[in-house]
Amino acid sequence: MKFTIARRVVQLAILGLFIAGNIYGVNILKGNLSSSELFGVIGLSDPYALLQLFLAGFSVGSASVIGALIMVVFYALIAPRAFCSWVCPVNILTDLGAYIRTKLKIGKNLVNISSNSRYYLFVLSLVFSFAFSIAAFESVSYIGAFTRGVVYLSGSAISIAIIIICIEAFLGKRLICGHLCPLGAFWALVSRFSLIRIYHNSKNCTHCNKCKVVCPEMQVLDIVGKQSGNIRSECISCGRCVEACDDDALNFSILKFRREE
Repeated sequence: MKFTIARRVVQLAILGLFIAGNIYGVNILKGNLSSSELFGVIGLSDPYALLQLFLAGFSVGSASVIGALIMVVFYALIAPRAFCSWVCPVNILTDLGAYIRTKLKIGKNLVNISSNSRYYLFVLSLVFSFAFSIAAFESVSYIGAFTRGVVYLSGSAISIAIIIICIEAFLGKRLICGHLCPLGAFWALVSRFSLIRIYHNSKNCTHCNKCKVVCPEMQVLDIVGKQSGNIRSECISCGRCVEACDDDALNFSILKFRREE
């Protein structure tokens, strides 16, 4: 549970810092996940949102570009989709929905779509941004709406949270983060060269498949039991597989410096 606890601490701490900054004026972190300011000096921007704004024809300042580059370099290099599992507050809701789904023993999906749908939505969001001069996904983003509701203490966050949890629990397993989210697709694409990866050691694997039971992106574990190697960049680096593995076959590893076995 150590990685799950650590992720929750980070996610809640970031929300807490936003609330402290936005509501009480504590000068550590102000704004929201789309656009924020660290210590009143360092501007940070969501690179996917900025890309949509650029394609829509909006003026994009150099400070915003630098802020987006900081985010890209940080999240892309540190670990695949670290934003999704360690920062995004929607991850807390989808995990809760998945937990409810498991407890109610709901096995059948009411909505079945390919996990590649998020990549199609990602491309469509860019095309629509260019064609209609709007930041297409940012305009309807449940991530942005929920985050703004939380960090500005708006009651809208509660209704958005209920909708997301119900979708996750009753419509489809890991439907939102694993199939629909274009922001997750964006981070998967830019995380191909992340330094910290989950590494599978096939010599230790006993084929128990406990890792696949808990993994929210089960397709990334296709090499488990077959060959040693790094888990691919659609992994959200949540560490659940590492926690579930009793054989020491899965662990976080620094890509460039890990000694080949």
